[in-house]
Amino acid sequence: MSSPSLAVSRRNRRTPYTERIEALGVQGYSIVNHTLLPKAFGRTVEEEYWHLRSSVQLWDVSCQRQVEVRGPDAARLVQMMTPRDLGSAVVGRCFYAPLIDDTAGLINDPVILKRADDWYWLSIADSDVLLWTKGLALGLGIDVAVTEPDVSPLAVQGPRAEDLVAAVFGDAVRNLAYFQFDCFDFLDRQLVVARSGYSKQGGFEIYLDDSRLGTELWDTLWTAGQGLDVAPGCPNLIERIEGGLLSYGNEMTRNNNPLEINLDRFCTLDGRIDYIGRSALEKISRNGPTQRIRGLLFDGGPCPPCGSPWPVYASGNPVGYVTSAIWSPRLERNVALGMVQKSVWATGQSVIVHSDDGVERTGLIQVPPI
Repeated sequence: MSSPSLAVSRRNRRTPYTERIEALGVQGYSIVNHTLLPKAFGRTVEEEYWHLRSSVQLWDVSCQRQVEVRGPDAARLVQMMTPRDLGSAVVGRCFYAPLIDDTAGLINDPVILKRADDWYWLSIADSDVLLWTKGLALGLGIDVAVTEPDVSPLAVQGPRAEDLVAAVFGDAVRNLAYFQFDCFDFLDRQLVVARSGYSKQGGFEIYLDDSRLGTELWDTLWTAGQGLDVAPGCPNLIERIEGGLLSYGNEMTRNNNPLEINLDRFCTLDGRIDYIGRSALEKISRNGPTQRIRGLLFDGGPCPPCGSPWPVYASGNPVGYVTSAIWSPRLERNVALGMVQKSVWATGQSVIVHSDDGVERTGLIQVPPI
């Protein structure tokens, strides 16, 4: 059964690259942060998967909106929002960091870019972090300006991404370490370019800070990539699940805490720093989480799309649910991410997945990546 179409209106923001995306035959969108996210270009998910693993793709990820925190107390406010210790953060680095509320519920899981000691960008997943940040700044009387700047990331992903980005920005980009960024010349601007992205195939994200240059940036990369088998693309579900990359709104919401989604290493639990939700998170840590995100491998032929959680059983009892699932052509099995109880989260535990096509599929628990 086909999915309902999406009615695009002015409430769903176009991007600096939408014109080029449409010219290349985009066939589907999702909405993230009130912004269009291309989801299909006429090839199957499997075809896109193999191309991503071998070549290079341009992704319009303008939906990764930036929440800018700038001012004398910027470092203080950003630290209050996350249990990750940012005390040693240096300019030019990116930091994956969970944001939590007073109950340790996940608000978002952005990548934080430290632009200067008094200047941060939070490159967010799909929730209204701008309003949360503004509210905290006002309520706590913190001396910062909280804005959403005109910044629209363009991702270059795949094993040939470095050659393409170097062709446009120069060989100096090859010196960027993973989760490091610097500024590079493009026309009359200096653009932030980071070695990062929502895939495990390697790549970069270019933070365009002038929407008027969107077409020029796309065209320059597209032209430079003609000898590299460049194609338009988008985050690939097969590759994402295999790589253990989590999606806010799918694998986690405000009903989950960072420990449940395996972000323990990004949480300071020894009292060294203060942050909103600290006492709640420390209590959860003392008792231990009762469930965790795990990977699953299961049989039964290619599964249908997972549009709502699928029950997971063990020994006849419900023990969790699948959050994202798809057939992997490389592994020749279905791959999934899901939340499961402590009693079954060990690698190799046998479970039964009840997919919504009525098939009961035998599977095994895995620790991501799969």
